Amino acid sequence: MKYYIEKVLNADFETAVSSAKNELKKEGFGILTEINIDEKFKEKLGVENYNKYRILGACNPALAYDALEMEDKIGTMLPCNVIVKEMSPDKTEVAAISPIASMQAVQNDDLKSFARLVNLKLEKAIAAL
Repeated sequence: MKYYIEKVLNADFETAVSSAKNELKKEGFGILTEINIDEKFKEKLGVENYNKYRILGACNPALAYDALEMEDKIGTMLPCNVIVKEMSPDKTEVAAISPIASMQAVQNDDLKSFARLVNLKLEKAIAAL
């Protein structure tokens, strides 16, 4: 099983980031965190010319609440990470964690159907890009 859901876009990086945020919002996700990996690598490691790479920490508050009610340690797996990675100036990949794959480690049957719901919403957002 793949641990991510992905789509390659014929779009520049900033357009892909904006589109990903908009589609996630339509599925009830807000962006809690945004990490510019390429900038951090340059700042902390002196790595130059790393392709643009951003991690969006997406959270659907209602679903997060439900998940925490079912399993109080599930917060270790939140928020859902979505990456936007520049492949070339006009080609960008957007990928999200598959909640189905990540929840397999949790021994709680109630979370299985919940993970399918979250997975469906992430798939829908990425497919709409």
